[in-house]
Amino acid sequence: MEIDEIKQVREEKIATLVQQGINPYGSRFQNVEAVGNVLAHFEENRSVKVAGRVMANRKHGKVMFMDLRDMTGKIQLFVRKDNLTDKDFEMVQLLDIGDIIGVSGELFITKMGEQSIRVKEVTILSKSLMCLPEKWHGLKDVEIRYRQRYVDLIANTEVREIFLKRSRVISFIRRYLDERKFIEVETPMLQPMAGGARGRPFKSKHNTYDMDVYLRIAPELYLKRLLVGGFDRVYEINRNFRNEGISTRHNPEFTMLEAYQSYGNFEDMMDLMEGLVSGAAYELHGSYKVPYQGAEVDFTPPWERRSFAGIVKERFDIDPEDTAETMLAKVKKIKGDKVKIDMLTRSAVMKIVEDILEEDKTMNPVFFTDYFTFLCPLAKVKKEQPAISERFECFVAGMEIGNAYSELNDPREQKARFLEDLTDDTETGLRTFDEDFIAALEYGMPPAGGLGIGIDRIVMLLTDSPSIRDVILFPLLKPQADTVESGEAKDPHAAI
Repeated sequence: MEIDEIKQVREEKIATLVQQGINPYGSRFQNVEAVGNVLAHFEENRSVKVAGRVMANRKHGKVMFMDLRDMTGKIQLFVRKDNLTDKDFEMVQLLDIGDIIGVSGELFITKMGEQSIRVKEVTILSKSLMCLPEKWHGLKDVEIRYRQRYVDLIANTEVREIFLKRSRVISFIRRYLDERKFIEVETPMLQPMAGGARGRPFKSKHNTYDMDVYLRIAPELYLKRLLVGGFDRVYEINRNFRNEGISTRHNPEFTMLEAYQSYGNFEDMMDLMEGLVSGAAYELHGSYKVPYQGAEVDFTPPWERRSFAGIVKERFDIDPEDTAETMLAKVKKIKGDKVKIDMLTRSAVMKIVEDILEEDKTMNPVFFTDYFTFLCPLAKVKKEQPAISERFECFVAGMEIGNAYSELNDPREQKARFLEDLTDDTETGLRTFDEDFIAALEYGMPPAGGLGIGIDRIVMLLTDSPSIRDVILFPLLKPQADTVESGEAKDPHAAI
């Protein structure tokens, strides 16, 4: 049956319900018990009241068996004409898969041994006009799943589980940091100047002030202002926005944790990250060993540490003092002339090097330390090696999940580093820096460690998800082809 025919049949059922004096989109249905709780505390003949979506409907004359599902589980309903009023039984005949109902009844076990509810009362709460994806195949088209996540969540219980686990991970992170005396704060998403990281921002305009504004690419500079103000331990679970490419690891809107600890350094942040991420893995799996894409990630502390500068020297013979031209020549010596670069800067060459190193895909967590100072304009340098910064990046399964510094707190050096970075920045397209942040540092910021962790990527690893779109409820998608070509909205139901 075509979609239009299905909708027409269901529209007719709605009209019949209205004629019978029944509201097909009923009001609140109070004092319901979660299905999961009913099943966990199942006791025959106990009276219960539940609500949810009809997921199956099997009719046998004057008897019907339905599967009702809510957020916590699924239970069978046994509907018999003798147990209902004539009006209720007539209404039940008009129900379809996808409808949302509330029922009251008693618990019992069928002859087949299935825990069920013997229904005594039925209330329709929302009549569905659309059919759900076919039972045995579900909603498999990835593009449709992302575009119509609401259908995806109905049709695929494993998708629901991913987002329930995401919620548990974020709750664990908050609990972990709160217990260590960090305070959660909020900083501006709309900023007069995008800063705190390299990335091309989304730009808009504030009409009243007639000023350009940017969606934040990172909250770092505002969180450090709070260290200046006397908040010694702060964190923010924040939405960031970067106007860049999309891949299985990148979405223009994503979630980060950033945390800052006064009187600490990047080594303290290593300990914090190691404990937080391994703890989240154990919270979710009851083990530090987690399956991921046919392999296993072992989050057991302590994690391995490697020198980025040492690896780059060993693989490419590159030194941090090399010019951009020298670096590129050394990379081409290893990778050949197929290496392409849009603008010749040291940062651009090192981005190519980092992409090459990511291809190694070491499964277990690794801290890469000893990053070149010109890549780290906000980090302190090593006293004995000023070309190397006190920074680490953490990789798992070939994917960067975290980044941390010993934060630079000298306002004079910070300003000089910002100015130097402007000449080397090929990513943001901005040619300014945050003067007010320098002014804040001039009041004195304590030495500190700062940490950023990609929440979406952590959830990918802990839920065995291959794409960042699998762990973001509503990822940004390109316009549908029909919409772009015709200028008319494409029917969102067409592919179901």
